[in-house]
Amino acid sequence: QVQLVESGGDLVQPGGSLRLSCAAPGSIFRFNAMGWYRQAPGKERELVAAITSDGRTKYADSVKGRFTISRDNAKNTVYLQMNTLKPEDTGVYYCNAADRTSWAPLRSWGQGTQVTVSS
Repeated sequence: QVQLVESGGDLVQPGGSLRLSCAAPGSIFRFNAMGWYRQAPGKERELVAAITSDGRTKYADSVKGRFTISRDNAKNTVYLQMNTLKPEDTGVYYCNAADRTSWAPLRSWGQGTQVTVSS
């Protein structure tokens, strides 16, 4: 089974920053868009940001101007730089291959990484 491994989550104060990383097998990373999704307590999982293999990006309105998604194709890794974090950014963050049009997730989910924004 293909595994996506997320890391970088932590407890951070409001206004702080975190950088999440996701390592993916080359077989799914190389030709796919990659997305970061999050699931807040009691809410459905939602798209946060996505990036195509040629660098086109998509952001949820709630994170525009604060989060930046990037990918290192040589390392099969996608990153999410999160700045000016807010309590409402709290949740489990997952990465996944994404449909490049609908941004829907394409693979099974990994374990995710917990982000908690609290004072």
